[in-house]
Amino acid sequence: MFNLLRKNKTSQIKKYLQEGATLLDVRFASEYNSGHISKSVNIPLQSLDEKMDQLDKDKPIVVYCAMGGRSTIAAAKLKSRGFRVIDGRSIKSIKKLT
Repeated sequence: MFNLLRKNKTSQIKKYLQEGATLLDVRFASEYNSGHISKSVNIPLQSLDEKMDQLDKDKPIVVYCAMGGRSTIAAAKLKSRGFRVIDGRSIKSIKKLT
């Protein structure tokens, strides 16, 4: 059952990426500067509320962080504001798909 859910989420992330999704990195700027996914946008979680208007509501968003905790919070915030978003969890997970 868990593998089926993971496969469904992976399929959804791939679909969003094919649609030109915004890759949103919610790690600290120092973490982002140490290494990130090409073409990703960095808005640290603690700045997300004030910078959310910089994101395009017409594009899907795949959000990630270092381990998955911050991305889960960010995805919930974005979803509550009407964004089409999926929690990609960790940078390692997303790198496997890009």
